[in-house]
Amino acid sequence: MHDVARPVLNRPKQSPPKRRRKPILIAIALLIAICAFVFGVKFLQIGKMMSMPRTMPPTTVTSASVKEEDWAPRLTAVGSVSAAQGAVVSTELAGVVSEINFENGAEAKKGEVLMKLDASQEEALLRSAEADAQLAKTDLERARDLAIKKVVSGAEFDSAQSKFTRMNAVVDQMRSNIAKKSIIAPFDGQLGIRQVNVGQMINAGQQVVALTALDPVYVDFALPEQYLSKLAKGLEVTVRTDAFPGRQFEGKLTAVNSMVDPVTRNVSLQATLSNPDRVLHPGMFAKVEVGLAQTKKTIVIPGSAVSYAPYGDSVFVIEKQKDPKTGKESEVLRQQFVRVGEARGDFVAVTQGLKPGETVVGTGVFKLRNGMAVTVNNDLAPKPQVNPKPEDT
Repeated sequence: MHDVARPVLNRPKQSPPKRRRKPILIAIALLIAICAFVFGVKFLQIGKMMSMPRTMPPTTVTSASVKEEDWAPRLTAVGSVSAAQGAVVSTELAGVVSEINFENGAEAKKGEVLMKLDASQEEALLRSAEADAQLAKTDLERARDLAIKKVVSGAEFDSAQSKFTRMNAVVDQMRSNIAKKSIIAPFDGQLGIRQVNVGQMINAGQQVVALTALDPVYVDFALPEQYLSKLAKGLEVTVRTDAFPGRQFEGKLTAVNSMVDPVTRNVSLQATLSNPDRVLHPGMFAKVEVGLAQTKKTIVIPGSAVSYAPYGDSVFVIEKQKDPKTGKESEVLRQQFVRVGEARGDFVAVTQGLKPGETVVGTGVFKLRNGMAVTVNNDLAPKPQVNPKPEDT
C-alpha cells in the first residue's frame, strides 16, 4: 500500500524573543531618568529663588519741606453784591410819554433828561397864571402909591399884596409841575431796560428805568457774633464770584452793624470794593474772606501731599534709614497721620502731626505704603503757590 500525503497546517507565529524587549525597556528607563533630572533641576532653581529675599526697586517721588509761616487768620462767609447808589427812576405825575432820550444799558450823567411827558396843558396854564401874576403886580404897585397918598385904606393895600403873593405861588406851582414832566438822572450810573414807550399813558409812580452806580460797589455778608471782637473797619476783604472764576476782587471792610441778629446770632457787615470795569453787578453771589489783623505761626505743606481718607488724613514722611547688614543708607517712607486746617491756594495748614524741617512726599501719595524705599527727584515737581492762576477749584 502506498502512503497517503497529509496536508501541512499553518502554525501560529511565536512571540519575539526576550532579547528584543531589552532595548525598549532601556529607552523607557532613560526617558524617566531625563524627566527626573529636569524636574530636579527646576525644583532646585525654584527653591533657590524662594529662599532669596525679595527686594522691590525704590519708587521715585517728589518731596516737599514742612515750613512754618506767618498766616493771618481768615474768616469766610457768603454774601451778595449791592450798589453803592441805586434807584428805580419813576414819575411823580401822570401823563403821556412824549420823548425817551436814552438807550437801554447806556451810561447816564447826573441831571441828564431821560424822558419827557406831554406838558402842553401845563404850559398853557402857566401862561395864564403868569398873566394873572403880572396883573396882580400892577395892582399892588397902584395900591402902594394910593396908600402913600392916603387914598386907599391899609386893608385894601394888604389885599393887593396878598393877591400878588398868591398869583406868584400859582406860577411857581405850574413851573414845578412842568419840571416834573421831565424825568432826569439823579446821579451818574448805568441804566437798565426801560419799562415805558413813547405815546404810552402812565400813572403817577410808574417805574421808568433802573439806574445803578457800579463803581464802587458794596458786598453785604454776615459772620457769627463770636468774631465781633476781631472785626474792625479797614480790614482787608477778598471777594470771589462764580461769574468770574479765577478772579478775585480786593476791598475794605467799611461797616459793622451796631446790632446782632437775635435769631441767627450773626452780625451784618459791609465791604466796599472798587469796580472800575463794572463787572460786578448788584444781586451777584459772592464768596467773602476777611483777613484779620493779627498773624500766627502756621505749619504748611502742599495740599497734594495729604492723603485724605475717612479714617484719618495722613502724609508720608521721608526718613533716612541704614541697613544693619550692609551699612548702606537709604530713604524710606513713614506714614504719619495729621490734622489739617484751612487751605490757601496750593497749601494747607497742619495743626497736628508734623514739625518744621521735616520732608514729606509732595505728589502721588495714593500709590505709596508705609516702609517703602524711595528715591527723590524734583526735576518735574509742581511749584505750589498761595494764589495760583488759574485758581484751585
